[in-house]
Amino acid sequence: MASDTRMVALGFGKFARADRIYALERITGDERGDGHRTRVWIEGVAEPLIASRTETTILRDMGQDAAIAGPELDEALDLAERLAAAADAGRVDLSDLGRRARRILASTTRST
Repeated sequence: MASDTRMVALGFGKFARADRIYALERITGDERGDGHRTRVWIEGVAEPLIASRTETTILRDMGQDAAIAGPELDEALDLAERLAAAADAGRVDLSDLGRRARRILASTTRST
């Protein structure tokens, strides 16, 4: 039985073997930012590593494309993060947010 020994970049010079990663957790809230995107659990390492890359990017690098919902989800999450940050800063650009939301919605609408 062949083992997948490809190395996956976690950011900031950290790498892990794809076949040793057993869990990923998106970091949210105040913990997220400044290179803190994902907790990565690796076989043989007691505590999770903090990756500066998103769980989606790590999954892609692991060859787990089927586990990823799609680019629309990434765009929607990015839009939500931008909205939250803009609201916290008191500077919401509704025109830009509306345009982005319409683009995401249009990409998910099926034609009959």
